[in-house]
Amino acid sequence: MSMTVRQIADATGARIVTDGASSLSGVASVSSAGPADLIFVEDEKLLPEALASRAGALIAGEFAANTATSKPLLIARDPKLTFARAAALLSGGQAAGIHPSAVVHPDAKLGADVSVGACAVIEAGAVIGEGSRIGPNVTIHSRVKLGARVVVQANSVLGSDGFGYVRDPATGRYTKFPQVGRLEIGDDVEIGAGCTIDRGALDATIIGRGSKLDNLVHVGHNVRIGEDVVIAAQTGISGSTVIEDGVLAGGQVGLAEHVVIKRGVILGAQSGVPSNKILREPGVHWGTPARPLKQYLRELAQLARLTRREQEK
Repeated sequence: MSMTVRQIADATGARIVTDGASSLSGVASVSSAGPADLIFVEDEKLLPEALASRAGALIAGEFAANTATSKPLLIARDPKLTFARAAALLSGGQAAGIHPSAVVHPDAKLGADVSVGACAVIEAGAVIGEGSRIGPNVTIHSRVKLGARVVVQANSVLGSDGFGYVRDPATGRYTKFPQVGRLEIGDDVEIGAGCTIDRGALDATIIGRGSKLDNLVHVGHNVRIGEDVVIAAQTGISGSTVIEDGVLAGGQVGLAEHVVIKRGVILGAQSGVPSNKILREPGVHWGTPARPLKQYLRELAQLARLTRREQEK
């Protein structure tokens, strides 16, 4: 998609310093940019390199406002964020429509401008909001509702049965507990490739508006994830866990069942939280079991001192 510098400024709230008539069609890094590309810089030290590049236009912070240059220049309070918004505009998104190889049940409901990729399967009763993008090989089971502008990358499975069984103490055998609930995904959620999200057992699994899941994330049944939560790759979330708004989770985090992660918590990579634990204190938590970072680092230092003493004996 092609846009003028002025159109990008109007859409993102940036301020034009020089030449709003130039046309742009893509984004790039400073080193690889061409005349039709938009670039950005956050650091004043990198401004000369950006101005000398072949890029068609530049987004920078207030530090560049008085720069003498013929290159089209946009000023933004947060250049990286403005660049990301401009990139979304220039990309134009995946074209709406259903790939011929996709299987969409007649009883599924798709909103306007929905895109469904090759070999995707959408079962009866699924609801997909307007402007959503469903990648190739995605499976969306029944009792799943997606909001508007949801992005689901390739090979993800939404609304599969949860992992729930009841053990017979007399025989030691397991009987499957009913997995007949729902999965509800809010507006503007993005789900990476290869994710698996179970529907609720009897009620609902819920992912709130604006949350972002990286590749290979598993969400168990009856989990409730709030708004604007960010979860990195290979994280596993067990059933009936609650993650409040704005939580950040690093890669390979493991959350056992009935855990509550309160607003403001950041979980470092490979952290683990045991069953029925509530993490209340805002800030970074690390380790297994996860605890505040300062405590974790003190314990590591103490362990290192004890190890040295043992070695010196």
